[in-house]
Amino acid sequence: MPVTHHDVRRDSFLGEEIIWEGGPSVVRTPPLFQLASVLAFVIAAISLAYGVVIALVLKTAPTESMVFTIWCVTLGFAARHLPLVWQRQLRYEITEKHVVYRRGRFRRTIERSAISFARIYWHPDHPAVGDLELVRAVPTGALRRRLMLRLDGLAAPDRVWAIARGAESVAPVGQAERPLTQRLDVGETVRWSARPRPSWRAYLPQGRREWGTVVLALFLLFSAARMIWRAVPAVKALVANGLTMGSLSFVALVFALTASIAVVVAVAAFLVHAACIRPGYLIHHTRYLITNRRVLIQRDNEELHLDRSRIVDVIDTPAGGGLSDVFLVLDGPRARALAASGAFGEMQRGTNLRPVLRALEDVEGVVQALRGAPESQAA
Repeated sequence: MPVTHHDVRRDSFLGEEIIWEGGPSVVRTPPLFQLASVLAFVIAAISLAYGVVIALVLKTAPTESMVFTIWCVTLGFAARHLPLVWQRQLRYEITEKHVVYRRGRFRRTIERSAISFARIYWHPDHPAVGDLELVRAVPTGALRRRLMLRLDGLAAPDRVWAIARGAESVAPVGQAERPLTQRLDVGETVRWSARPRPSWRAYLPQGRREWGTVVLALFLLFSAARMIWRAVPAVKALVANGLTMGSLSFVALVFALTASIAVVVAVAAFLVHAACIRPGYLIHHTRYLITNRRVLIQRDNEELHLDRSRIVDVIDTPAGGGLSDVFLVLDGPRARALAASGAFGEMQRGTNLRPVLRALEDVEGVVQALRGAPESQAA
């Protein structure tokens, strides 16, 4: 909530006036932790099934299997609930010069003047709630590092971002269901707009990371095939030696083997989806806007907001098929990032939006739209 003039508060550590303070309005387990939780529970079920087989067939106490099962169940509950416990105690502040993230005595800060751009991740189930990620451009090469501050579960995160960039008086309150063009600042106009041209190349791995992910997925698929090739003869041999089909031990063994193979195949499918299918899908759902003040990128429930004053150069590189990728080279206080790949020195795609306009036909339109100094908020 904003702090009124009659209730001026100062940050106890920085000594600066607090302009805005708040916390998560919605807490949720991050998707990665949800996947980890499900995986832990499935592995626990597999371990329990193997324990049943050991107890019934080998007549041995399955101590190690049971301990591992309990450990996996504990890990699954921890992955699902610990992030919620952490988020409920979070507090955020915007002071005169800083954005503050704190929980108890733990705190992280970022200078408002040093923020290069912001990412907003709208919650699919709560259109007016999202996560705000503040990113600072840093030098490339040996000094390259990531400086980010993420404020989770904010109500009207674009409004909070407007306060952080000093545009509270001209920025409307938005939500994910409204088009980005309806959430521009007062006096802000669109100069150029485009979408990436769909291409089959978007579904191919790009960069060492994605190729490495695909190779790992192929290795997992090969491992799954090898598991099947060995499991079938093993089960037949056990049946031939007295294991009764339909018995509890037989059902537990088949379940454990089938679930183990399914987990390996599911992980391989997830890796292929992350490296090839999802990036290609997102290209079809991306839109680029250049206004008289900012560069805006929208992709499904994600947005990137970049002030044009941070852009010091524009570099285009061929992307194949007559298309080009346009890299926006950023600058900031003590953080000049002059490199062909923009602020972070990365040519390969990533899971997060970056100041890169991909698969464009109209490169000249981008250059023309960015020509000249951006208008101020008071213009």
